[in-house]
Amino acid sequence: MQYLNDLKIKNKKVLIRVDMNVPLDKNQNITDDNRIRAVLPTVNYALDENAKVILCSHIGRPKGKVVPELSLAPVARRLSRLLQKEVLLAPDCVGPEVKKIIDAMKPGDIVLLENLRFHPEETKNDEDFGRELAALADIYVNDAFAVAHRAHASVVAVAKFAQKVAAGFLMKDELKFFYQSMERPARPLVAVIGGSKVSGKLEALENLLENVDKLVIGGAMANTFLKGVNYYVGQSLIEEDLVSVANCLMRRAKENQVKLYIPVDCVVAPKMDPQAETKITPIQEVPRDWMILDIGPATSLLYAEVLQNAKTIIWNGPMGAFEMDAFSRGTMAMVQAVANSYALTIVGGGDTDVAVHKAGETSKISYISTGGGAFLALLEGSQLPGVAALDGKFVLKAHERPDSCLPKTIT
Repeated sequence: MQYLNDLKIKNKKVLIRVDMNVPLDKNQNITDDNRIRAVLPTVNYALDENAKVILCSHIGRPKGKVVPELSLAPVARRLSRLLQKEVLLAPDCVGPEVKKIIDAMKPGDIVLLENLRFHPEETKNDEDFGRELAALADIYVNDAFAVAHRAHASVVAVAKFAQKVAAGFLMKDELKFFYQSMERPARPLVAVIGGSKVSGKLEALENLLENVDKLVIGGAMANTFLKGVNYYVGQSLIEEDLVSVANCLMRRAKENQVKLYIPVDCVVAPKMDPQAETKITPIQEVPRDWMILDIGPATSLLYAEVLQNAKTIIWNGPMGAFEMDAFSRGTMAMVQAVANSYALTIVGGGDTDVAVHKAGETSKISYISTGGGAFLALLEGSQLPGVAALDGKFVLKAHERPDSCLPKTIT
């Protein structure tokens, strides 16, 4: 795969697909600009090389219609401030008016195209739309790892028609750290998987069991595993139809000599409410009308000990409903355990990222991925359309499992 610094871009028009899908408040103010800051190395390199920089991104889900509240205008303003340079916002992302603006660009200029998803063709991976985008520039660069798992026009179709294609520095880092953690890891390799539902992470769990030395389960998805070993979980969120799948995954772990850990105690409450009464209880003593909303202190201690000798740690998904203070202790304890580890630590997923930032421990994590869905797709062993479009030779070690634990509707 070629990267941006492999190409001669001086005086060239360079179209860079970035992910600036940042959160906005009701007044269209950006509440977190980490995704903008993440692509600054690529943008600054292109500007330093005197290229004509054209950025394209989406924000929100306008569903193919122009939604003024989802304009990239706030992004253009923030980017101008970060670069200390004017960033011109184009009125659209394709069309004669946009072409006129780009034709008038001088080396070192930067233009941000308006929201790609104002056009329904974007999410349909429409080839004509991709051709129009490619015609705007001499070189296409994909630096949007967070959407690399989407077969969209600005991710896949555009690469088919671009004169030259390359990956940006953010994409390079994402793939480098993933390969370092999953394809050639220093061992023991420990995966920590949390979140609310097993169903969203079945493929990842099954693939991880072919790679890791230890697997730690937390979050509401742990309830399904607990039910699988006949623990009563009260009114907790569980996926009844996946209890047998959880059992199968636990058997697979044993067959593969992977040590699998589930909670031994928990924080329970009668309802998910920050004002609700809470108490800590062993897993065996969950009250009938209460629900599990976080791992308990004994589990936090156990999990910290599990990570003690790890050389590589991958973490995706919180340990509980951490957005509420009463149920945040397990996730915060996991942040501390991962941050204070001597291992190579890779954190992926929006909620996990938020937890690390909330704890103020970002500087102690080796790498925080910018892509939740794309990161999970890599854990599943899936190919990323956006990466394959840049390099057809990109191959993951996907494991063929004729005896898969997954329901037939998923496999």
